[in-house]
Amino acid sequence: MPIIATQGLTMRFPGVTALDDLTFAVEAGVVGLVGANGAGKSTLIKILLGLVPASAGQARVLDLDVATQGESIRERVGYMPEYECLPPDVSATEFVVHMARMTGLPPAAARERAADTLRHVGLYEERYRPMGGYSTGMRQRVKLAQALVHDPQLVFLDEPTNGLDPAGRDEMLDLIRRIGAEFGISVLVTSHLLGELERSCDHVVIIDGGRLLRSQGVAAFTAASGVLSVEVEDGMDPLGHRLAAAGLTVRPEGRLLLVDVAGEHTYDLIRDAVVDLELCLIRMEQRRHHIEEVFATPQAPQAPHPGRPGQAVVGEGTW
Repeated sequence: MPIIATQGLTMRFPGVTALDDLTFAVEAGVVGLVGANGAGKSTLIKILLGLVPASAGQARVLDLDVATQGESIRERVGYMPEYECLPPDVSATEFVVHMARMTGLPPAAARERAADTLRHVGLYEERYRPMGGYSTGMRQRVKLAQALVHDPQLVFLDEPTNGLDPAGRDEMLDLIRRIGAEFGISVLVTSHLLGELERSCDHVVIIDGGRLLRSQGVAAFTAASGVLSVEVEDGMDPLGHRLAAAGLTVRPEGRLLLVDVAGEHTYDLIRDAVVDLELCLIRMEQRRHHIEEVFATPQAPQAPHPGRPGQAVVGEGTW
C-alpha cells in the first residue's frame, strides 16, 4: 500500500495554479519532494495533512482520504514546518511535552517521550534552556522532535535544512536517515537542494510549477551510465587528443575526462594511452547519473513532452 498517493491533484489560487494535475504514488521509506521555491511543495503538504481542500483531484495518506479523514491523518502523521514557530521563552522540554500532550499522551508518558525524542535528535543536554538562546540548528532539531514525539507512522519535513551551515545540514540529513532506518518511520522531506535528497532518500518526486517531472527511486536516478570518468595527473589534454584520435568520444568535465564506453576495448585504449604518454592514472571509474540532470536534460523538439524529460545526456565533445 502506498503511504502517499495522488490522482489528478490540482490546486488553484486566484491567478495562480500551485498544483497542476499531479499524479504519483510512493511506498514506505524516505521520500524526497524536490522543486524550486514556489514549485508547490508546501501547498502539497497542506493538502496531504487535510488542512486545505484541493481544487480538484484526490489524495490518500496512509490509505486515508485527505478530503474526509484529515483528523485521522494528523493523528498518525508528524509535521515539521518550514518557518520559525518556537516560543523563545520556553524550554525545549516544555514545548515538546506540550506538543505530546496535544496528541493525547498522558502527562507521564508525554514527559518520557519528550526526553527520549530530544535525546535522539541530539538536544538532551540542552533541553531545559529557553529556546530563544538556541542556534538555528538547535531550533530545527526541536521542530523535528515535536514532529516525532507522538511516534507517528509518517513525518512531513518541510525544508528541514533551511538556514543550516554545511555541518548542520549533514547532521540533519543523518537524523533523517535514522528516522527511516532505525525508527521505522516513513519520511516525506522537501528541499530545493537536489544533492541533499540524492544522499538521504530512497525515492524522489520532482515537481516544477506544480507539475510532476519525475517520480522514481534514487537508485534508478543514479544508475551507472555508459561513460567512464578518467582522472590523470598533468596530462588531461594530451590524453584527450590521443583517445579522440583512437575514435572515442571524449569531453572534459573539470579535472576529469568523460569517455563514452564503446565496448570492452575502451578500457584497453585508455590504459595503453596512459602508458604511452607516461601519465599517472589517478582513477578510472564508471560515471553515475545525478538527479540534477533531470532539470538539465534538453527536450527533443520533434516529440516534446512537457514535464517529462528524457534521459540525461552530457554535452558535445571538445576534441
